[in-house]
Amino acid sequence: MSFRIALSGMNAASTDLEVTGHNIANASTNGFKQSRAEFGDLYANAMHDTAHNAAGRGVEVVRVAQQFSQGSVEFTSNNLDLAISGQGYFVLNNPEGATSYTRAGAYSVDREGYVVNHANDRLQVYQAVTGAGGNTTFNAGILQDLRLQTSTSTPSATSEVTALMNLNNTESTIPGTTAFDPLDPTSFNNSTSTTVYDSLGGSHTATLYFRKNAANTWESHAYVDGIAATGNPMAMTFDSSTGALTSAASNTISFTPTTGAAAQSVDIDFGGTTQFGAPFGVNNLSQDGFTSGRLAGVDIDTEGVVFARYTNGQSSALGKVAMAKFNNDQGLRQVGDNIWTESFESGTAQLGEAGTSSFGQVQSGALESSNVDVAEQLVNLIMAQRNFQANAQVIQTSDQITQAIINLR
Repeated sequence: MSFRIALSGMNAASTDLEVTGHNIANASTNGFKQSRAEFGDLYANAMHDTAHNAAGRGVEVVRVAQQFSQGSVEFTSNNLDLAISGQGYFVLNNPEGATSYTRAGAYSVDREGYVVNHANDRLQVYQAVTGAGGNTTFNAGILQDLRLQTSTSTPSATSEVTALMNLNNTESTIPGTTAFDPLDPTSFNNSTSTTVYDSLGGSHTATLYFRKNAANTWESHAYVDGIAATGNPMAMTFDSSTGALTSAASNTISFTPTTGAAAQSVDIDFGGTTQFGAPFGVNNLSQDGFTSGRLAGVDIDTEGVVFARYTNGQSSALGKVAMAKFNNDQGLRQVGDNIWTESFESGTAQLGEAGTSSFGQVQSGALESSNVDVAEQLVNLIMAQRNFQANAQVIQTSDQITQAIINLR
């Protein structure tokens, strides 16, 4: 019987060596979680045996337990590399529709624009919903594959121009007595220009001309690509005490682009324009349109919101990275490639968002390293080796005793 006891010890030590070797082999594997071999003693007791005479029958490996401690976060130069600081797993979906979970966040883009890992499993995000006023929310009830828009983004026609400036009240030249002509600099006092966009994303130069008619009285003329827009001129009057604009603060102009784009109206907002005794100055001149653009980059914040940046200066939310957690992490089924699937022991996945409840935060441009401590594993390796050698010595000693009995005359 001592042979079998020692053999069980050798088998257990061998399994310990395998687990330790597996940990060491994956010391540089991103998102890897080390395991440890746990042992239990064996007893073969009959009904009437008592504890004081039970010698024991050896050892067995009762569990190889995964250790889900946090690995260190190492920064990279790829924005699609993601690390989780805290609890949670990334949710993946393969082309066959099977769901899996991982802590390894090395992602790239496939030829169809989907964000995938090395096994072509697609990263899951919550659907982005744009509501009234351009506010974006995320539908936590809908998971979808994260896909980057590789086609040209849709342009947006200019609907409003904000013009905030100061007109010089000490201006001595009053050209209001002559007909306005944008080609005649003597027929206006000041001018400024900005770019506006039509419905097809074409750019046009909008020029605003200002000329003084009398004290505290001005008028503005709007031209697009050198052609007068409908709605000119706009009268502007100012308070003689405060220099504030007292007439209507906005004017709507209309024009039809010659490029084939749709006719459009643009509201020019002069709110905040002043008439002080200072030189003409443009304090703010902006518009809300933009041309088409192509994907220039991707940003992901700590809450997991994925933003696409385009060459036209715009950005849009593509979704929010979904995260999962389990009541019993050690019950997860390992399927290789740093991927787990849920099991009966792990319980059902609980989905959530980064930074909420007990979920950790997402770090873009970083990867979570393996949580293997190589020095600790080398010590475990020595201990497993010693245990194996000690059990082998038990077999050798038992063999000597048996041989002594056989040699009795």
